[in-house]
Amino acid sequence: MQTHRFRALVDEPGPFATVYYDDTHTSEDASAVAELTARAVVEELEERGADASLTGAIETAMTVATPPSGPSGRVVIAGRNGVLVDEHLVRPAVKTEVRVSDLPYLVPIVEHGVESVAYAVALVDHEGADLTLHSEDGETWTTSVDGDGYPVHKASSAETAGYGDPQPRAEEAARKNLRAVAAELDTAVDRYDVGAVFVGGDARARAELLEHVADRVRERAVTIDGASRSAGAGTQATRDKIDEEFARRRLAAVDAAVQRFHQYEGTGRAAQGVEGVSSALRSGNVDTLIVGDLGQRTVVSADGMVAADVDALSEYGASDAQTVPADEAVVAAAVRVGASIVRTDERFTPEDGVAAVLRYDEFSSADAGVR
Repeated sequence: MQTHRFRALVDEPGPFATVYYDDTHTSEDASAVAELTARAVVEELEERGADASLTGAIETAMTVATPPSGPSGRVVIAGRNGVLVDEHLVRPAVKTEVRVSDLPYLVPIVEHGVESVAYAVALVDHEGADLTLHSEDGETWTTSVDGDGYPVHKASSAETAGYGDPQPRAEEAARKNLRAVAAELDTAVDRYDVGAVFVGGDARARAELLEHVADRVRERAVTIDGASRSAGAGTQATRDKIDEEFARRRLAAVDAAVQRFHQYEGTGRAAQGVEGVSSALRSGNVDTLIVGDLGQRTVVSADGMVAADVDALSEYGASDAQTVPADEAVVAAAVRVGASIVRTDERFTPEDGVAAVLRYDEFSSADAGVR
């Protein structure tokens, strides 16, 4: 996962209240369940020392949001300046996680959050399409594209007398409409750097649209079965397909990161363990952080830097060092140096639960000089 969207977050003043929970709403009493969940979370936050501003921000966010349809997870992070993160997760939380700490807890977002990539949803029929664009920042725009081709339906035999066969005209009208949709989609992909295009609707129109779009758009296209223009972009079928695609991409990113780690292991371009990874983070040398199970491990943190022990920070003149959870501080340090972050599973268990692919060989002065 790219982490630039968290850069401002990790520089916010603490403390933070972080909550990950199952936001699934499948019953008629969904609002009552949401209130009970929020109440239990607030009680736990208070037990952990959260003040009224933090608990109030979290409670409001959990109770006023529009309930999703179907299974859903959610994360809410609040700080001194109110709610800082409030977003959907592709999988419901197995259990509610609540933290009050000096740093935000980002690991579950890395594991189950929606990638911060712009994407488009096109629901198409032979008359046109409804396009919805989702920006990296979470903003959404919707527009309808209706071509001026007419007619788009074959007439019955009673309507054809004296006018010739209407089928060629209907087919050409439909093609004209789809060419207009394709042009709009090509422009949107280029203008907003769209990374994925989800195409649903009439199966034939969908296939024909993909013939008209530019190659760069076709390469990013993912088809959605069970979605229609009349139903709109908010259906469960559409949402499930989007979640499925980003989950697939996340797994591919994890596999690629682990493969690179093994490729560079022993060359000075890979590190693992809290001490080695912390050293690379202090020098700004982490390209990709690979987070496994850090458990209850802690690190020493000061001035945005992390180390396995306080002696390692003394040479930087860091002051007011604190012992903090490694799964918060190491991730925040990676965000600060612009590293991407992936959450690995049991297929790769790095030392101390953390590893990194480095930007350059730390032991090569030539590479360091280029940095």
